[in-house]
Amino acid sequence: MPDPSTLKDYPDDRYEMLREVIGRTFGHDATEVAVGNGSVELIRAFCLAMLGDGDAACIKPPTFAEYEMAVMLAGAQCVTCESGAAVRFLCNPNNPTGRLYTRPEVLQLLDGIAGEGACLFLDEAFIELADPRQSLADVSHENLFVLRSLTKSFAVPGIRFGYGFGTPELIERIETVRLPWTVNAFAESFAIEAFRHYDRLEESRERIAMERDWLSGRLKELGLTYEPASANYILIEVPLEAEVLVDRLFSRGILVRDCRSFGLPRHIRVAVRTHEENRQLIEALEACLP
Repeated sequence: MPDPSTLKDYPDDRYEMLREVIGRTFGHDATEVAVGNGSVELIRAFCLAMLGDGDAACIKPPTFAEYEMAVMLAGAQCVTCESGAAVRFLCNPNNPTGRLYTRPEVLQLLDGIAGEGACLFLDEAFIELADPRQSLADVSHENLFVLRSLTKSFAVPGIRFGYGFGTPELIERIETVRLPWTVNAFAESFAIEAFRHYDRLEESRERIAMERDWLSGRLKELGLTYEPASANYILIEVPLEAEVLVDRLFSRGILVRDCRSFGLPRHIRVAVRTHEENRQLIEALEACLP
C-alpha cells in the first residue's frame, strides 16, 4: 500500500523515478516511456501530437471506441483502409473480440506501415493478462507506439494509470501536449510498488486461462456462439437484443457489457472472474435466455 504521506506534495511532473522503474522493467530508457492518467489520456495525447487537419487514421471495427473519439478531437478523420493513413490503430488482444495477434503478425504489419511512412499505435492494455510473449513492448521503432494499462493488469481501475513506449522524439511530442500532473502522487506510488511485483502476473494469467476454458465450455453447452478469446473477457453472440439480456442479468445481480457501443447489437462481453462468479453468470444466463 502506498504511503499516504506522498499526498502532501505535488508529484514530479516529469515522473523521472516512475519512468525509470518502468524502463528497467521492460528494457527501455526512461526517455522512451510515457505515463498518463489511464490509457485514454495517452491515446488522446498521442493523437494530438501525431494527427491534425487533413490526416487520416485507420481503425478497423469492432474495437475500442476511444480511438475514433481521440482522432476526431485531433481534427483528423477515421478510415477503415490503411492506404494513405498516417496512423494505424491495433488493439492486441482486441477489445471486445479478444483476438490476439502473434508477435510475427504484428511485426509484419509494422514493417508494412513503416514502409508507407505511417505509425502503428499498438494498444496492449490487456496483453499482460493474455500472452505477453506476443508483445512488442521491447521493440524500439520510430514508427511504433505501444500502450499499456497497469489498471487493467492489476485490477485497479480507480487509480487511472496508463503507460507506453516510443522513441524519445515521439515521447517528447506526447509530453508537450500532455496536461501537467495528471498522474497523482498516490497513483505514482502505487505504480512503482506494482512494478516491483510485476512477475506475479504469471499466476493471474494461469488462473484466468483455466477459468476461461471452463466458462467457454459452459457457454458452448448453452448453445451460445462466442469468439475464441485470449484475454480476460469473452464476446458472446446472443439470440435477442443485447439491451434486453443485459437488463435481465442486471436484475439478478450480474453486470455484463452491452456491446451496442461497438456496433454489435446482439452481443455481450463477459469478464472471466473467479470460479464462483463464473458459475453465477452461467446460472443467470440459463435463467435469462429464451
